[in-house]
Amino acid sequence: MDNRVTVSTFQKMKVNNEKIAMLTAYDYTNAQLLDEAGIDAILVGDSLGMVMLGYTDTTKVTMADMLHHTKAVSRGVQHAMVIADLPFLSYHTGVNDAVKNAGALIQQGNAQAVKLEGGSEVIDEVTAIIKANIPVMGHLGLTPQSVHKLGGYGVQGKTVAQAKKLLEDAQLLQDAGVFAIVLECVPYKLAEIISEKLTIPTIGIGAGVGCDGQVLVSLDMLGMYKDMTPKFVKVYENIGQKIQNGIKLYTKEVKNGDFPTLEHSFNIDEDVLKQIK
Repeated sequence: MDNRVTVSTFQKMKVNNEKIAMLTAYDYTNAQLLDEAGIDAILVGDSLGMVMLGYTDTTKVTMADMLHHTKAVSRGVQHAMVIADLPFLSYHTGVNDAVKNAGALIQQGNAQAVKLEGGSEVIDEVTAIIKANIPVMGHLGLTPQSVHKLGGYGVQGKTVAQAKKLLEDAQLLQDAGVFAIVLECVPYKLAEIISEKLTIPTIGIGAGVGCDGQVLVSLDMLGMYKDMTPKFVKVYENIGQKIQNGIKLYTKEVKNGDFPTLEHSFNIDEDVLKQIK
């Protein structure tokens, strides 16, 4: 545990102007790869609904989904902080449900923190979860669970009223005790102002380099999810194409009888064969 990234690590990185690198993971194998590569934090995002389960948006994700994937991710991580999303309707139905569901992600899922979307409208739930000794990461700007209310996946904070609301909500969340805030699809100059005003770290996704850290959906930045590619995504490796190339070669070799070879097969003693013929 001495080498484990914690909420205290996040705060030290903010003070020292050290950028925080975060990615999503949804299973044991990929979480282990991310962790061994030195990522600071792993988010078990409700984006799993789209990139892993094929849903059209994140509102279909349940607590059962989140617990299942959080457990898997946690088993593969030794260093990074594991943060789990509270899914749609898991905290909107009152303080008791919010604390109970957040507690399940910590107690059963073995996450170190939870993340939930919204500002003033969920401040009571945020406060209650923190009072239960559960670290909370906030999420402002584009909040995917509110996609139907927002009318789509647009940039948030472009008007005076929206920008002021974002600033106020960020301060409100900090005052409530969140240890960090994700800023999604926020104009980069506004995100920079918010980051400068706050004493806790901001984690940007489509919010520019002025944030204290960055997060991306790992399947996006590895070129594995093809349904959509947001403007803010940089594809670092086209793993999706490499996977397809490998599968095409495997299929070809199977059909041609080139795989498996003797190298990939097991032998048997000739005397045994003689006795069963």
